[in-house]
Amino acid sequence: MSLAGHTIFISGASRGIGKAIGLRCARDGANVVIAAKTAEPHPKLPGTIYTAADEIEAAGGRALPCLVDIRDESSVRKALDATHAEFGNVDILINNASAISLTGTLSTGMKKYDLMNQVNARGTYLCSHVMMPDLIKSAQAGRHAHMMAISPPLSMKEMWFKNHTAYSIAKFGMSMSVLGMAGEFKDEGVCCNALWPRTAIWTAAMKMLGGNTDDAAAGCRTTEIMEEAAYHILTSKRTGEFIIDEDLLREKGVTDFGKYDCVPGAPLIPDFFVDDYEEKYGAIDEAAILGQAKKTVVGMTEETKTIAGIDGVFQAMGSTIATDGDALCSRINATYQFDMKDTKSSYYMNLMDAPGSCGKLDADMESPTTKFIMKEKDFVKMFKGKLKPTTAFMTGKMKIKGDMQKAMALEKLMAKMNKK
Repeated sequence: MSLAGHTIFISGASRGIGKAIGLRCARDGANVVIAAKTAEPHPKLPGTIYTAADEIEAAGGRALPCLVDIRDESSVRKALDATHAEFGNVDILINNASAISLTGTLSTGMKKYDLMNQVNARGTYLCSHVMMPDLIKSAQAGRHAHMMAISPPLSMKEMWFKNHTAYSIAKFGMSMSVLGMAGEFKDEGVCCNALWPRTAIWTAAMKMLGGNTDDAAAGCRTTEIMEEAAYHILTSKRTGEFIIDEDLLREKGVTDFGKYDCVPGAPLIPDFFVDDYEEKYGAIDEAAILGQAKKTVVGMTEETKTIAGIDGVFQAMGSTIATDGDALCSRINATYQFDMKDTKSSYYMNLMDAPGSCGKLDADMESPTTKFIMKEKDFVKMFKGKLKPTTAFMTGKMKIKGDMQKAMALEKLMAKMNKK
């Protein structure tokens, strides 16, 4: 059951789930190849291939940091050559690297489409294609030969495509490699499986969306649940399966799942792509999820607390723009439209044309950078800090069309507004 002496090649392992799995393997004494693009510190995301390597070795393993672009075959082959020189044969491949943009068709240009499909679907296929001969040799030697993807169970339900078709195509592309290769290489002794979380996992991507605070992490689980589930898969002979982390751990006798909660007792936020969620795990308490932030509202001024309606929200926004409009336009450089689906009213914020402006719309904006669609009462709650944007988005209470990065920038600005 040990991975001691095995060599594990993990794409996207400089942070998040990939790094967490690498650390778990390292505790067995495994060799871990950290294949990622981050060699220099990112201004917003922690971790590089070198800092991850230090953590792997501190955990008891041996590490090889490799600067790899999995879209480029020569880059992947170069990393494999370096692995052979350092450790010898690759035993396990973990296709973890992924690009994400939860945008609709009209907001997802071909550059973004190509990026997601090149990293997710093509990158998984490429790494598997290049390293499968090594995995076959490993199986023949009686070792744990495995290809695993961090990708969802295959499902052709409209709900998983309609809000982000391009991303879903790319992500399910990873799962299709698992399905095909599990059958193709079963007789060779190579196991192929996919692992996916039941709930949102608190990673760097989630921190960028929701803000790096305990409140933003409420409803998420830590990466520990994924690393433990991955370890059970990698030390087994199961193949051709699409596995949910919690389901596997329950199968292994785990009963205390509270230890994985970022915020104990907070209602869990379901992840995407999990079919029949309520039948398997019970009803989703959306009211509790959407209301959990009320317990931890910090720093709100008395003026913000008294805001009762959307007109008050935009008056507060207008005051901020009047004071800092030039700087905001220079920094954010975006236009926003807010459509209230219950009252059928629309509002805007222009942070592109200095000194900026905001207010009610009589007609749609011409090509806003980002559009938000939600109920008016939820929008007011979000501005006042009583509803987390991450929670609203993950539970479907808020839809975002357009540039997701600009949406994140606005969320952070609104958080600052209601503390002034």
